[in-house]
Amino acid sequence: MPPIPIRFPASALIIVDVQNDFCPGGALEVSKGDMVVQPLNRLASLFASKGGRVVATQDWHPAGHVSFASSHEGKKPGELTHTARVKEQILWPDHCVQGSQGARFHQDLDTGPVNLIIRKGFRGGLDSYSAFFENDLQTSTGLDGFLKSLSIDALVLGGLAADYCVLYSALDAAALGYKTFVASDAVRAVDIPEGSAERAMKLLGEAGVIIAMSKEFE
Repeated sequence: MPPIPIRFPASALIIVDVQNDFCPGGALEVSKGDMVVQPLNRLASLFASKGGRVVATQDWHPAGHVSFASSHEGKKPGELTHTARVKEQILWPDHCVQGSQGARFHQDLDTGPVNLIIRKGFRGGLDSYSAFFENDLQTSTGLDGFLKSLSIDALVLGGLAADYCVLYSALDAAALGYKTFVASDAVRAVDIPEGSAERAMKLLGEAGVIIAMSKEFE
């Protein structure tokens, strides 16, 4: 297929949560999550060489975070609960605790081209999937302002997990008016509950997000 035309420097790559706890052996392992590293490194090099921007997000939870099943008596990972800030919260194993080895970027991810790191989920009582907003859908991470200040109008996203943080980041990007792409070989899904990976792809298509292989941007 011919390359997908994206304009530089008015484009940015968003690398979502490529952290140890989401990779094989991590506390919230995504199957083959480390396979996203190589295509993302290639894309980051491309964007840097063309004058585009590269942003990386990082889950950065305090101990006892509201999204941890261990913070709710009698609850297990995968179950749902209600919190003061959101109506429905899926519960996860303790993961990406601030300053921990699990919260670090995967050792093979090339962070040299990264211009900005957005840390999210650092409020104890509020989870965050999207790179743009916390899960109350109101609290901004500041990413939109950063991109708009640079006149960026197109985004390519990849990372972990396809059915949560990548999904909601891409949906918010499209809703905010960015031409939005997801690099299909640079994402992997956790698929909890079962079927969420398939649902994510459907939602992205309905939102006008374009799904393409990373090589199509090169």
